[in-house]
Amino acid sequence: MKYVQALMAACLAVMTGAVFLNVLLRYGFGSGIAASEELSRLLFVWMVFIGATAAYPVGEHMAFTSIVASFQNRPKTMAVLKVVIRLLVVATCVLLGHGAWQQVEVGMASESVVMGYNTALLPLPVLLSSVAIGVMALKELIQNKPMEFDHGVDME
Repeated sequence: MKYVQALMAACLAVMTGAVFLNVLLRYGFGSGIAASEELSRLLFVWMVFIGATAAYPVGEHMAFTSIVASFQNRPKTMAVLKVVIRLLVVATCVLLGHGAWQQVEVGMASESVVMGYNTALLPLPVLLSSVAIGVMALKELIQNKPMEFDHGVDME
């Protein structure tokens, strides 16, 4: 987990540095770095999906705790709800992964305008994240792992 946080921090640091330098050069000297925007966009997409993947196993994703809380006193309903939630997560990951794969295929044939990297690198983290989260949810479903709905926050 520390490596993931370090990787996300590195992405954020490079993004911040590139954008700051670009603003400084643009307003201070009348010219900027064209690659700054593309690099920042690429790193932002990767950072978001690395974070989303790391957040799933620790229960940091959005949860509808107020809906689930109403079924806490019904163990059979909670068991069904747990299965339905995990099946919905897996189904969503399949749909997201399918769409991301289509975008990766399209991106394989083109390059970014300024930096020249393969544009398949933009949807690739979506594909990897959906596969990883889908596998984790499927594993939890098969193992019948209990769901933790108490995220330490107030319910609204």
